Amino acid sequence: MPIGHGATCSQPTTVLHLLTHLDARPGHRVLDVGSGSGWTTALLAGLVGPAPELPDAAGQVLGVELEPELVAFGRANLEVAAGHGIDVSRARIAQAEPGELGSPDDAPFDRILVSAEAREVPEALVAQLTETGRMVIPVRRALLVVDRDGDSVRTRDVGGYRFVPLR
Repeated sequence: MPIGHGATCSQPTTVLHLLTHLDARPGHRVLDVGSGSGWTTALLAGLVGPAPELPDAAGQVLGVELEPELVAFGRANLEVAAGHGIDVSRARIAQAEPGELGSPDDAPFDRILVSAEAREVPEALVAQLTETGRMVIPVRRALLVVDRDGDSVRTRDVGGYRFVPLR
């Protein structure tokens, strides 16, 4: 669904697939690249928050978005969600820096979700993962799961999708 500025909201089944492969858990620090409407940022906040078995888990989600109008839109949507009793206190959306992928100053992240299609796996984002981090990213119409284990990086294709281009 188009949300303006060349961006879209993915259909719910696509988001389910992305989040299932991302495997964000209570206590994780997550980067949401291309946060757009803030929908996935809010969903991720629920996944990284405390759970009955981990009441002290204090995960955080940082959404980054390049378009200033979408930053404002995403932030407003987080406020609306909070007004409806959804706990998004662990989420925030920031303006992305043009020419800079992710948020290197806030790294490392346990999980990175990219909601725009890249031409190749960006090393700049791999470098922002923790030593055991995971990234889910569409690359050339293939959805890739990128797992880091120290200096080793494994990539696997988990299906085909079309996304707006990563800029």
